[in-house]
Amino acid sequence: MKKENSVSFMATPTEMAQFAEDVGTYKATKNQFYSFLSAISAGAFIALAFVFYTTTQTGLANVSWGLAKLVGGLVFSVGVIMVVVCGSELFTSSTMTLVARAGQRINTIQMLRNWVAVYAGNFVGAIIIAGLIWFAGQTMAANGQWGLTILKTAQHKIHHSWFEAFSLGILCNIMVCIAVWMSYAGKTLTDKAFIMILPIGLFVSSGFEHSVANMFMIPLGIITAHCSSAEFWQSLGLNATQFADLDVYHFVVKNLIPVTLGNIVGGGVCIALMQWFTNKPHSH
Repeated sequence: MKKENSVSFMATPTEMAQFAEDVGTYKATKNQFYSFLSAISAGAFIALAFVFYTTTQTGLANVSWGLAKLVGGLVFSVGVIMVVVCGSELFTSSTMTLVARAGQRINTIQMLRNWVAVYAGNFVGAIIIAGLIWFAGQTMAANGQWGLTILKTAQHKIHHSWFEAFSLGILCNIMVCIAVWMSYAGKTLTDKAFIMILPIGLFVSSGFEHSVANMFMIPLGIITAHCSSAEFWQSLGLNATQFADLDVYHFVVKNLIPVTLGNIVGGGVCIALMQWFTNKPHSH
């Protein structure tokens, strides 16, 4: 009688922990110029996802707040799906290289070098998309309402207290990294894409803070606030001075720094190290 082969439909938690360590080692030890290039595409993917989000949030005066945010969160998930499927490097998930450091397969310099290369590449990618959106005249869509959504979203992000921004960064990257970590279990494209939709939808719809997404949203808000035509403001019946606080200082000090630190704690410590330590083989 022929013995049937057992088929595994997903990786085990132990296999996922080993895979995470292997991925972290690969990212930190390869030529970091390639990490930088890969990160440019990741920053662009996340920026494009925020373009999609902004479109869904425009003109929703009579729609319930929660349902509107749900739609925005679900469509944003396409950004992280593109990053994972295309093998691009995103800073928020690159914080998980901490497991390779904890496993003593890389040193601290290698880990930090990767973080810097990826962070810089993500910023370049996000700014490229912000520039393209601006020059495409997208902020004038829906009689300027699309641009107003950008302005309101960006302004909201720079008015958290420092600890609020830090905490929102932790919460965000808990969800981003659990989404990526769970994708390690998948064995098909459908598995990997599907499992990430709801965790990403949760963080976006709840208003948690993602450093790379903010590299697109807030700079585009700054450009819109300071470079828009009189026609734009007239179509909205608003004055540019209402958004004068959208500037580089508020972007970097009030948002990007605390959110980035929170992202490191949320993804690197709360998810990666915890999942790795609890699921890797332990000697008795």
